[in-house]
Amino acid sequence: MRSFELLGKRWNGLIMAALMQHPAHFAALRRSIPGISERMLSDRLAELGKAGLLVREVDPGPPLRVSYRLTQAGEALRPALGELRSWAKKYLFDDGDAARADGEPALCR
Repeated sequence: MRSFELLGKRWNGLIMAALMQHPAHFAALRRSIPGISERMLSDRLAELGKAGLLVREVDPGPPLRVSYRLTQAGEALRPALGELRSWAKKYLFDDGDAARADGEPALCR
């Protein structure tokens, strides 16, 4: 499915989650996503923009600054991403536990 191909790519979900909070400048996005390189962030932002989920805006300078915000299509993902967040809180574990209290295997991130 196209949605999983796009949102399942490394970094895309984190970028979308950051922009769900508020529009952000490139540097602020990079700081909010530890481990992402400038090149990767730029590539992923271009990909999400091409998919119609965010828009790139050049702020009047000086200094020249670029910011990103979600489009209507990007905002429409808010309920779905909220449901995924709720599911993850219930079923995914950060501590490496081998099994839940009810004996079901833990799911990996």
